[in-house]
Amino acid sequence: MALRRPGPLRWLAYAYGAGLPPEYREWVLHDVTARTRHLRHFARAVAQLAPLLVVVYLLLPGPAWVRGCAVLGGALIGLFYSMVYVDESAEHRTLKAGYPRGTSKRVRDEADAEGKAERDRRYAEQWRRDE
Repeated sequence: MALRRPGPLRWLAYAYGAGLPPEYREWVLHDVTARTRHLRHFARAVAQLAPLLVVVYLLLPGPAWVRGCAVLGGALIGLFYSMVYVDESAEHRTLKAGYPRGTSKRVRDEADAEGKAERDRRYAEQWRRDE
């Protein structure tokens, strides 16, 4: 069964913290547990910060380079704090989608264990040849 992905407006609302309807439940779990979960979280953080940073740049008095530096500094700080809490955010999103507490961590841990076993197998194939 293919995952049902939200459209752009629904994704934007999801990025800002809105819950998605039940038909997107599996997609939410995939979104916060996929191998690309950090990039996905980064994209959501940029979507949240971008409007605020544009407003700050436009309304802050002073030369353009000062406003640009202020916006860049704010963006870096905002993205840093967002990335620090990526796992907590994932847990909150899975709870909103109706999954029990700890589901996102369990799914990530299972995928990491499978990935490690596969990496170990490939390493042994490549480098551990019995003579």
